[in-house]
Amino acid sequence: MTDPSPSMQRISQLASHLTKTHPKTFLRNFTSKMASNNSNIHLYTVGTPNGIKVSILLEELGLPYKVTPISFSKNEQKEPWFLEINPNGRIPALTDTLPDGTPISLFESGSIMQYLVDRYDTEHKVSYPRGSKEGYEVNNWLHWQMGGLGPMQGQANHFFRYAPEKIQYGIDRYQNETRRLYSVMERQLEKGDYLVGDRATIADFACWGWVAAHHWAGVSLDEFPKLEAWLHRLLERPGVEKGRHVPSPHTAFDMKNKSEEELEKEAEKSKAWVQAGMKADAKK
Repeated sequence: MTDPSPSMQRISQLASHLTKTHPKTFLRNFTSKMASNNSNIHLYTVGTPNGIKVSILLEELGLPYKVTPISFSKNEQKEPWFLEINPNGRIPALTDTLPDGTPISLFESGSIMQYLVDRYDTEHKVSYPRGSKEGYEVNNWLHWQMGGLGPMQGQANHFFRYAPEKIQYGIDRYQNETRRLYSVMERQLEKGDYLVGDRATIADFACWGWVAAHHWAGVSLDEFPKLEAWLHRLLERPGVEKGRHVPSPHTAFDMKNKSEEELEKEAEKSKAWVQAGMKADAKK
């Protein structure tokens, strides 16, 4: 009998590694993992606009992955085991195994998304080739979301829903900035159906959850018809529809049918842990 080829030896080593580290899921996941470049993806997340970016992308790419929901109310994102994955104590975070068997931890949603398309979107279904004009433009919009849309709308959420007292200056400041950023997207979408070129990319997926949650921030889409059409265009994609419900049902669209009194009651459920988390962070 001839010696096994190097590729067969590698498969055998990988199978041994997966069996030892994940015995309960090995038989179910091994075939699909081999078919997707040996991914060993584990997502740690919550169903927030930042969290669902990554689950949407994973579903769009058709990658197998495991999910661990993180409880903010229990402050799980600050526990030592999680800080080993993300020292910043925020979601989403992701672990994977590189082709040489080295484990890797990823944090910051934009970094995670870039990693996933760089490694797994070899056919550029939701990306463009590295070094292309469109590829750089996608990076523009991804960083724009990370530095602008997310932080500004996040602050609108905080002052409008979670602050212990209503500070009108803060509400106006961040709602107006969110509207301005929506107008930037509106102008861009006058050029086409997506933020960049002829396909939905990580730029679109990064922004989608935030725009879907516009009502929670107290901002209307009535003056942004292109943006609203884009929102629902992406919703028709199976990957977006499935990914938005990870790890829990996505309820952003339900908010529009609730009264402000009902929404205030929803916000009250989260105010306590939001304030507690802020006090804990202030002591460090």
